[in-house]
Order: sequence, then structure tokens, then C-alpha cells
Amino acid sequence: MRRRDLMAYSAGIAITWVSSARAQQRMPVIGYLDSGSPEPDRVAAFQRGLNETGYVEGQNVAIEYLWAQGQYDRLPGIVADLVGRQVTVIVARGVPTVQAAKAATATIPIVFTLGVDPVQFGFVASLNRPGGNITGVVLLAELAAKRLDLLHEVLPTASIAALLVNPTNTANAEAQTTGLRDAAQSLGLQLHVLPASSASEIDGAFAKLVELRASALVVAGDPFLTSRRAQIVALAARHAVPAIYAWREFAAAGGLMSYGPDLADGSRLAGVYTGKILKGASPADLPVQQAVKIELVINLKTAKTLGLTIPLNLLARADEVIE
Repeated sequence: MRRRDLMAYSAGIAITWVSSARAQQRMPVIGYLDSGSPEPDRVAAFQRGLNETGYVEGQNVAIEYLWAQGQYDRLPGIVADLVGRQVTVIVARGVPTVQAAKAATATIPIVFTLGVDPVQFGFVASLNRPGGNITGVVLLAELAAKRLDLLHEVLPTASIAALLVNPTNTANAEAQTTGLRDAAQSLGLQLHVLPASSASEIDGAFAKLVELRASALVVAGDPFLTSRRAQIVALAARHAVPAIYAWREFAAAGGLMSYGPDLADGSRLAGVYTGKILKGASPADLPVQQAVKIELVINLKTAKTLGLTIPLNLLARADEVIE
């Protein structure tokens, strides 16, 4: 099967489609739409899930990969293009992506991966009986408070903390802000919320963090912020600010700690559900799955650089320690 690149939208959204017109005629086509940036590990996990149901990319299924790069305002146009080409299934990662897909079609099956309650946001009628054309995988999301608690174990004398959020991902930002404010109050911490939805705003947020003399930082789980992890981790190191993140990728890139769901496992489960739908299952009858595997990753090298001693009981609870 030939591979070709589809020219990016004028706003700079990189879109790669993997299939040819001939391939689309003889095999089903999956539109894989992520509101963030390409993450090879998650794509590979999604493909493994498909393989478990008997589907192999390029052999009996074609996949078009599309990445919004955190530019959520362009998602409706991308989804409209997928709907116009009548893909067989849309795989949507993140709240803005699911919102755009749901608004665009009530007939093409949609498989989501989300970190929020899909019932609360009106995506499905219930977890057990989704109804309509949407189902998928929910990653355990109410972890912002636990992240602050873990960071407080490392920094018990800290009095000022900050939360970095992407305000354009409204639902996500509001949920994490609410959870963290309550947790900060219970720990006796003063919390400042720092919004950032562009690279320059991330720089500005760190400048503000230094001005506020915050000694601890929680970075919200968000596709755009994840796509900027190299910048965020570098700024945290430059300003010697201990930070905890939602995903393992941050700790692997040099961040101090991460605590969150296993994203690869969530992607695999989404692949399995996509394969079941390709075999004829209805999304309305596939209960929403909950991926509950949580990982605590500690970068001991970064801790030493920051002059921090990680409590032994916390190290013992870690799923992975990077040295």
C-alpha cells in the first residue's frame, strides 16, 4: 500500500493520512484523530489492540492519522473532512476531539479515549449502555489532588504551589483546578493557577511562577501541554522548580515525578473496541471501559539535581524509578 502525506491545514495542523484511494475501496478506513502531537508508543498500543481482534494495518484495515497539535479550534474542520470521506470508524482522543466528532456525525461510530466522565459531558447516556454512536475508554482522571499530595510528601515545608493549565481545554482545566484548590486548602498551601495555551504563554507562566515564589508545580494533563513537555521540563529545571506531571513521558524527559494512567494500555483498549466495531458490534451496546492502571514514576536523577531527598516510603511505592 502506498503512503502519502496530505498537506497540512493552513493553520499548521499536521495531518498524515495512511492509505490510498485503492486501499480505501477494498478495506475499512479508521480516522485516528488526536488533539495533541504524535505519540508513537500510543499508536503502537492502538495497533496492538486492533491486532487482538484480527485487524492489521495495511492488510485488512487502513488508518488515517491526524494530529491537531493542540490547535483545538481546527478540530471541527478536520472531523468534517473525515465525515465527508465516510471513514468507517473515528477514533477520538481528548475532550475537544470528541466534542467535534459528536457534533459532526450521529451515524459514524466513534471510539474515544478520555480523562473525564463521558456521561457528565453528554457523550454517552450511561457507562453500561452508551446509546447512540459513541463508546470508548475512560482513563481514571480525578488525580490532580493526589498529585499535589505526592509532591507535598517530597516538599513538606512548601507553602506556595502552582498549577499550570491550558484554558482552551475548558472542561479539563476547570476539573483539575477545582480538585487541586480543595487539596491545597487541606494541605495548608496557597495555590496559584497559571494559564498557558501557547509556547510563549508557557514561558510567561514560569516567569509568573518565579515572581510568586512558588516552590512546587503541578502540570495538568492536557494534550497541548504534553506536546510541549520538552519546553516545560526544561523551564522547570532552569528555575529549579520541583514539578509533578500527569504522564510518564514527562518523567522520562527529565521531569521530577509523574502520576497518572497508563496511556498505552488505554490506547490498546481503544484498539480492541475499534476492532469489535469493525466486526459489526454497535457502539450503543459496548459498555464504556475504564482503564484503572495508575503509574507513579520518579526521576531520581532529577531529584538529585534539585537537591531533593525522596522519602524511602515514596520510592517503595513507585512503579518505576529513573536513575
